[in-house]
Amino acid sequence: MTNFTKIGVLGAGAWGTALAASLYQKADAGTAPAPVWALESDVADALSVGQGNPAFLPGIDLPKMHASTDLAVLADCDAILAVVPAQFARSVFTELASKIGPNTAILLCAKGIERDSLSLMTDVLKDTIPSAIPAVLSGPSFAADVSRGLPTAVTLACEDETVGKALMEAIGQPGFRPYWSNDLIGAEIGGAVKNVLAIACGIVEGLQLGRSAHAALIARGFAEMTRLGTAMGGRSETLAGLCGLGDLVLTCSSPQSRNMSFGLALGQGQSAHDILAARNSVTEGVATAPALIALAKKHAVEMPICEAVDAILSEQTTVKDAITSLLARPYKGE
Repeated sequence: MTNFTKIGVLGAGAWGTALAASLYQKADAGTAPAPVWALESDVADALSVGQGNPAFLPGIDLPKMHASTDLAVLADCDAILAVVPAQFARSVFTELASKIGPNTAILLCAKGIERDSLSLMTDVLKDTIPSAIPAVLSGPSFAADVSRGLPTAVTLACEDETVGKALMEAIGQPGFRPYWSNDLIGAEIGGAVKNVLAIACGIVEGLQLGRSAHAALIARGFAEMTRLGTAMGGRSETLAGLCGLGDLVLTCSSPQSRNMSFGLALGQGQSAHDILAARNSVTEGVATAPALIALAKKHAVEMPICEAVDAILSEQTTVKDAITSLLARPYKGE
């Protein structure tokens, strides 16, 4: 398919709602208004009557949307932006499979690794909806910025260039610029790893270890991301682009990021349990960390920063001891 005229959104958290808002901004250019599936009935009701999404995207004016808790709302879509959290994707995709037609393009927008199987989201999609056309949408993009139409650039990874460019035309507009790549693995690894590294950067900020430490962590974290991505078949140039380095810099530089704000609270002495209990949205890096470390061990890739985050989250070590251990590592070439 080279013409996508009806695009739906699967998931109405902050990011899903922002993407839907972007599609509605484009609707007057010939694209049908986006139907939106929401898990929560109160979210679907609020979006349907033009009250925005106070649960997940408060304070943002949004257009009235065609939202429903019935997956059948996506039945006749040419393409679907899949924005359900990574750990819930398999069950939702399994239910969605019988509702959509063959060769529907599914743009995977959640950034994570399935904890039980160590599967990337493209693998989960292949298992559950094998007839779907897989694509990955990832890059430095805060939901609040996109929902307001502020300039944003992302990677759209799709193996078929013709399909990929058709998807770019379907969702792109002056304030939302997708760039095509055929490297799905690189795009997925970048998005998953940066969430764990953002927790580490938040810890550094919470402990007030300084901007130098923050910059060093981003640089060495990017090296970890690149090692794993290339070991799994991704390309280093993909990881040096929007979906890797670009997303890493954004997510590690602002407490607007759920993952960085989580790390910030950890560094300030709060417990992981208490931080998560106070939130109504998913902090992907928490669930991704153990899966990421298992995947790194499977591919014999060294990721000491990510390992430290996982050890802190699993209470195998304290924040203080984890930092002491990282700083005591032997000196070596860069």
